[in-house]
Amino acid sequence: MNFYKNIVLPIHDWVDYRLPVFSYVRKNLVDYPTPKNLNYWWNFGALLGITLMTMIITGIFLAFNYTPHTELAFASVEHLMRDVNYGWLIRFMHSSGASMFFILVYIHMFRSLYFGSFKAPRELLWIIGVAIYLAMMATAFMGYVLPWGQMSYWGATVITSLFSAIPIVGDSLVTWIWGGFVIGDNTLMRFFVVHYLMPMIIVLLVFFHLWALHSHHSNNPLGVDMKTPADSIPFHPYYTIKDLLGLGVFLTFYLTFVFFAPDYFGHPDNYVEANPLVTPAHIVPEWYFLPFYAILRSIDDKLLGVIAMFSAVSILFVLPWLDRGRVRSAKFRPIYRQFFWLFVADCFLLGYIGAQSAVEPFVTIGRLAAAYYFAHFLIIIPLVAKFERPLEPPESISAGVLEAQLKSKTAEPAAQLQGAE
Repeated sequence: MNFYKNIVLPIHDWVDYRLPVFSYVRKNLVDYPTPKNLNYWWNFGALLGITLMTMIITGIFLAFNYTPHTELAFASVEHLMRDVNYGWLIRFMHSSGASMFFILVYIHMFRSLYFGSFKAPRELLWIIGVAIYLAMMATAFMGYVLPWGQMSYWGATVITSLFSAIPIVGDSLVTWIWGGFVIGDNTLMRFFVVHYLMPMIIVLLVFFHLWALHSHHSNNPLGVDMKTPADSIPFHPYYTIKDLLGLGVFLTFYLTFVFFAPDYFGHPDNYVEANPLVTPAHIVPEWYFLPFYAILRSIDDKLLGVIAMFSAVSILFVLPWLDRGRVRSAKFRPIYRQFFWLFVADCFLLGYIGAQSAVEPFVTIGRLAAAYYFAHFLIIIPLVAKFERPLEPPESISAGVLEAQLKSKTAEPAAQLQGAE
């Protein structure tokens, strides 16, 4: 105790007076007022932050042993796996971590769609989140090219060639991306540099994302803003304990793949060194790109397909203005809730179609699923917002919590009575 009072506390006060970092942390991570009714669907933001740090740290160690050269890249990865102490662990944590990252971000986004976290005054919070998602997609694509396996090479060839569909500047843009007239050393070096630097941009976007979040606080399952101190509780210890429990469950899931199924999310062809003279039978991107790949293939025209693929993500930026419903949470929007689950099913269907060959009936199903994807945002959401008569949410978070507690207490005796009968 004397050590703390005589040494630690004076140092703490001295530093905090000149650079109030401890006060900032206490304000935003300890005493930060948080809605008292957040459930486990709100764990995924914290899990995404931890996963991002894991990806950055493992990526730095991977870069120590990687050589961005077409004749050495594949061998350098094999050297890392076989000769570097725990190199296999670092690589599998990184490769499996990419899939974990996208699993978490998709859950995080669907949760926001369900509970209306994109609505006012959190429009900018949502827009920055979509920008993070785009940066993640670019980072993941370039990272997938670096092992220089067959699927890496041909995936890069197919995706980068799409830019040639842009009128006038398309061919010049592809040549600039490649760093020449074919995919080679310059391409690999550029992808390596950008893949290494993009996480820094993601971290910056995450900073602004959290800044926007703390400006208007978190949304909650009821979609009702905090109005009184009774509606909130401190972030610590209530939600730090909840996040730690979620972290334990997530690490069990994540490390199961790392140790027991590290190649589950990969493609067998990517364990064969890239060969420009041998084309794989079926070129597919990573699973987290499959819905957009299905949308791309659903249109015969190359330019229109590229526009549709990029529009599938870009449309998320304007979602706050497409949904004009006055109630946020789908708990009080029965019609919106049904269409939400149809949309989730459609996204899974697009992912399945994207992994199949471009033959019937997959082509027709893919076109119908792609049409429904855009109809959900451009037609269904605006019409539902206009004509739906939602239920009335509680006046406050505290009222909603008390109402839920009363319902559970009255439901228990009824269930016991039914059991006795």
